[in-house]
Amino acid sequence: MTDAAGRDQDAVSKFVESFAAQLVEAGMQRMPARVFAALLSSDEGTMTSAELGEQLRISPAAVSGAVRYLAQTHMVSREREPGSRRERYRVHGDQWYEALTNREAIIKRWESALREGVSSLGADTPAGRRMAETLAFFEFVEGEVAAMMERWRVHRHQLFGD
Repeated sequence: MTDAAGRDQDAVSKFVESFAAQLVEAGMQRMPARVFAALLSSDEGTMTSAELGEQLRISPAAVSGAVRYLAQTHMVSREREPGSRRERYRVHGDQWYEALTNREAIIKRWESALREGVSSLGADTPAGRRMAETLAFFEFVEGEVAAMMERWRVHRHQLFGD
């Protein structure tokens, strides 16, 4: 069976499940991984709950839970269809950038908690030194991610323009 673009739907389904399995192996929950892969592989980058449910053969509740998770992690956004109560879910071309950038806020919170841990435990104790090393790691990662994201913006512009 082929779609309007002439693609083999079985091949597309196999890709969606294969990529979702890779995301699950990396730590993402199974249903959000499947929904994300389906959105990413759609030409428009948007689908309704009904379209996702039909393509993935999952319940509306499963779609809802997956989309909630993906929206919280900034991997998809919700949009209202004009003149309708129906929502569409969109994956953006820069979703990886957004997801990684939003992780920076989490790293900042971890750094703050680790600073408190170093202070509470004492920097000269074994536990305090371990906390200090963990803090130094996250401070290093934060700086590297910021520099990498700037290089990505330049690289993306060279590849795809604005």
